[in-house]
Amino acid sequence: MQAFPHHYAVTATARSHGDVVLTSEGPSPLFSASPPQFDGSGDLWSPETLLAAAVGDCLILTFRAIARASNFPWTALRCDVTGTLDRIDGVTQFTSFDVRARLDVPAGSDPERARRLLEKAERTCLISNSLKGAICLTPEVEVVRASVDLVTV
Repeated sequence: MQAFPHHYAVTATARSHGDVVLTSEGPSPLFSASPPQFDGSGDLWSPETLLAAAVGDCLILTFRAIARASNFPWTALRCDVTGTLDRIDGVTQFTSFDVRARLDVPAGSDPERARRLLEKAERTCLISNSLKGAICLTPEVEVVRASVDLVTV
């Protein structure tokens, strides 16, 4: 890891009507628009959906690093994130993010340890720690049997 501070540069451009184009050095441009709740078409990412996505994405990447450092095997992690936008004292803001995390671990794994590592990832996720809204994690750990690959002849 590089020394702190880290800097992340994004350029957002738009005309008086139409999509917002988000660019950064490296990734492909991303097109954004208002969500349906703010009269957008709903067919593009919005700042609101990007923020909820950042919560789930960061949790997974943080868990990946923690699991690797803990020598904890896992096979899949899915995070369904719902951000709640509300008006508090006349200010529109995200008040909470409900995160349903389903972690699949191989047979023989300790489900309680998996849950603890997920909770640690939530506590140490830099995106979650940067937000005002509460993060409510609901972890689910599923021990999956080894899959058998069928070979067709």
